[in-house]
Amino acid sequence: MTTALITGSTAGIGAAFARRLAADGHDLVLVARDTKRLTDQATELHDRHGIEAEVLTADLSTEAGIEAVAARLGDRRSPVDLLINNAGFGNKGRFLEVSMADELTMLKVHVEAVLRLTAAATAAMRERGRGGVVNVASVAAFVPRGTYGASKAWVVQFTQGAARDLAGSGVRLMALCPGFVRTEFHQRAGMGTDNIPNWMWLDADKLVAAALADLARGKPLSIPDPRYKALMGLVKVTPRGLLGGVTSKTGRKYGPQ
Repeated sequence: MTTALITGSTAGIGAAFARRLAADGHDLVLVARDTKRLTDQATELHDRHGIEAEVLTADLSTEAGIEAVAARLGDRRSPVDLLINNAGFGNKGRFLEVSMADELTMLKVHVEAVLRLTAAATAAMRERGRGGVVNVASVAAFVPRGTYGASKAWVVQFTQGAARDLAGSGVRLMALCPGFVRTEFHQRAGMGTDNIPNWMWLDADKLVAAALADLARGKPLSIPDPRYKALMGLVKVTPRGLLGGVTSKTGRKYGPQ
């Protein structure tokens, strides 16, 4: 039985990964900031699926939080076979409307934590000759859309580059780029969702199933829905100047900054 560590495990995409992996028989290390929610989640998954669920309370916007999770990933006595770097958030507001402290916190969670946790996990995985990492990015990575999109673009480029560097080692890395998913994401950022068309919403459980299938196929990039694959195809052929104007308007209407 293998072990998966999931950051941001108590809600949304992270919770969907936890449900699916527990159902498939994986032991889990659940990481989030809220100890009570983590404990409740661990108890439920253990009782339902008979797996072991370890709780690790950590805030990845802090040095102590990142160090704690990196140490767990590097523990050779209790190895982690699959890392899901899912923790993240959005800020409401345009550039210069969001405080610099909040911008830097986003980079700490989306960039520094992903880098350090991926390094800790893959170093141990490479020694064993097997393992996998899923870094959750966003389709926002492919459009010019503020700090959120820029941080997710970094996740995509970093993951694809690291996947090439570790090719042949037995360690797989994949960037997962979902669109709008019905989670707590927008609520936590104080963003309304009533104006988002129904066709743009994805189901978290179906998204996770598609992502794990793509990881098993060895894909370094997963856009797990035909609708968003088609949209990203249009993005590739749209002139950057026009794309910037369109995404600026739609980003202010629909998404994080």
